[in-house]
Amino acid sequence: MLLKLKGKGGQMIIGIPRTLTYYAYLSLWETLFHEMGCQTIVSAQTSKGILDKGVEFAVNDACIPIKLFHGHVYNLKDKADFIFVPRLLNLTREKTVTYCPKFLGLTDMIRASIPDLPPLLDFRIDLREKRGLRYQEYQRIGDLLKIHPHKISRAFLKAQRQLVSFRKQIANYGHPEKAIGVLTGCPDIPVLQDNVITLAVVGYPYLLYDSFVNAGLIQKLHKMEIRVLTPEMVPEKILTGKAGKLPKDLFWTFSNQVVRSAIYYIDDKRIDGIIHVTAFGCGPDSMVGKLIELEAKQRTVPYICISLDEHTGEAGVLTRLEAFVDMLKYRRDKA
Repeated sequence: MLLKLKGKGGQMIIGIPRTLTYYAYLSLWETLFHEMGCQTIVSAQTSKGILDKGVEFAVNDACIPIKLFHGHVYNLKDKADFIFVPRLLNLTREKTVTYCPKFLGLTDMIRASIPDLPPLLDFRIDLREKRGLRYQEYQRIGDLLKIHPHKISRAFLKAQRQLVSFRKQIANYGHPEKAIGVLTGCPDIPVLQDNVITLAVVGYPYLLYDSFVNAGLIQKLHKMEIRVLTPEMVPEKILTGKAGKLPKDLFWTFSNQVVRSAIYYIDDKRIDGIIHVTAFGCGPDSMVGKLIELEAKQRTVPYICISLDEHTGEAGVLTRLEAFVDMLKYRRDKA
């Protein structure tokens, strides 16, 4: 396959869609491709135009994150030599969990839906596999990119270490506002006082940190002087420990993270309430939401679920947030 190299110094450009795994694993992907000698480019911030393109190309019954992914891929259409659409099965080595089935079929969905795309880099990642099988995948990707598989193997190991370091950094920030600033790309979020109302806002990272798709939910809470805590602020070891409080783990990596972090925050006396942000039509979230709701009710922690889709408006989200916060203030005053 003859490629037209577009990067500086002849470097190959890898396009990374700014959604789904972007918010959870950007440090992993950027380190991986940098160590492989590739240049990366990220699609534009989510906008109505990107969403409209996603709705145009995706199947009608797809959830909004999948529709957005189509739009972000289209945004990279003429900007990269390859568009990165990984087949992500397992990054945790937990034997019984994987990612949402739609993640696994994204490459096929994109190829069938959007015409005239550059080649898709469908890197299959499953850390449960034996080293020999993983090396075969490095060889396949190496053949596509003209890179030696040993170099890819070393790059992936370094990228994993970088991801661990990044997660520790987020969990160890002294102020939650600083961590939110890094995760949302808005470093100028002011630090709030210690006695403000504190909410645990849980959900998948591609819903929590994309201010377009969630109608600026986190920013609205900060304007109300509400402290926001999210799943990424809980250390990995603590999340793993909270798994013991569940009769059974869920099958999906992000779902486990959301449920475990919710239980951690519900047990934490610092929070005044919990918000679960979900995508309309998300199958795994139908179970995640019910588990969180039952745990919150059992411990008398105020709970609200905010469901998002392509029709969600800022006014509706703001009204629900204001009503929930007013109830929390009333509850605190009566305590």
